[in-house]
Amino acid sequence: MKLQDNNLNFTKKSLDALRFPAVGKRLYIYDSKVRGLELMVTGQGSKSFKVYRKLNNKPIRVTLGKYPEMSIEQARNEAQKVISEMIKGKNPNEEKKKLRAETSFGEIFSLYMERYSKHHKKTWKYDERDVPRFLGHWFQRKLSAITKQEVQSLHEKIRQENGLYQANRLLARIHIIYNKAIEWGWEGINPAQGVKKFKEKSRDRFLHPDELPRFFESLDQEQNDTIRDYVYVSLFTGARKSNVLAMQWEEIHLERKEWLVPETKNGEPLRVHLIESVLDILKRRLERYGKQIWVFEGPGKTGHLMEPKAGWKRILERANIKDLRLHDLRRTLGSWQAATGANSFMIGRSLGHKSSQSTAVYARLNLDPVRDSVEKATEAMLQTLKRTKEFDL
Repeated sequence: MKLQDNNLNFTKKSLDALRFPAVGKRLYIYDSKVRGLELMVTGQGSKSFKVYRKLNNKPIRVTLGKYPEMSIEQARNEAQKVISEMIKGKNPNEEKKKLRAETSFGEIFSLYMERYSKHHKKTWKYDERDVPRFLGHWFQRKLSAITKQEVQSLHEKIRQENGLYQANRLLARIHIIYNKAIEWGWEGINPAQGVKKFKEKSRDRFLHPDELPRFFESLDQEQNDTIRDYVYVSLFTGARKSNVLAMQWEEIHLERKEWLVPETKNGEPLRVHLIESVLDILKRRLERYGKQIWVFEGPGKTGHLMEPKAGWKRILERANIKDLRLHDLRRTLGSWQAATGANSFMIGRSLGHKSSQSTAVYARLNLDPVRDSVEKATEAMLQTLKRTKEFDL
């Protein structure tokens, strides 16, 4: 492969095709897209991404990671961060030296939040909340002092007190925090390595035909109209809890009967069909409260409804329904779609499931088939209430 002044557009094909230098020699190739990003190739075939740049008129070389364990995109992103720090006058190698020194779990958690979680995780607020809650007693301890046995014991304790799902989520957090510490220069062993998570059962709870009449009657009795409307919209759209809570008026198109969710859990936008029942709710709220920012206004920093747990509990208690979560409303719509003849592709399309197979089939379709499927499912749910009333008469 011919190189122009050792510059090359880094692609998987171009990097895989590089020839190794003689044993004992090193070859440096520079990315043509991110200035300062280089790939060091050794005679043994090792390939490492590095940043090579001058700091205070002195050349500095910062190791990022090995290829292909670190992808080209990851290397470019990390290189830009390192270069940004160097422009500010910081030497990343000095930061690594500090990490090699004995550091506390609390210190590495703060670094993890600022350098990784807040930039790469949509759920970073859960890290910020749950890690201090469950692992705060480790914050003053040195990283190397926390043992695998302690991690196992804590994993079991959280399972007993808070459930296996919470226990597994915390184990995953411990694992990634230590991995990031190692990646950033700490020389130690991850104590979560080899600790097995508890086996989780996939949840299949949804509202059954005998529960729906009680559920709708209880929902209509709810005095808090924001909670009531929120639950109805959640059920009849099948949208995720976080998306419905943060629904904005500017995302709603009443004329087209659509709601454009700008970003879902899978990182992509979603166009949601709005049936007549949902449109009636939205028009009523618009008439009563005016066009604010949020459809479901609420107190607090965000300005929108944040946690409808109390209202949800009231609704379930009145309906005498147990073991039903808000997320189960999403599964309820999908289950009733299946019961009324929708195939898995159609259900995935309406619920925004990310599937390459379903995307390939429906990428060119409009919302009409999805609209029909959702309307059939919701009408079937509402029919359970009508049949119950007819029976009572």
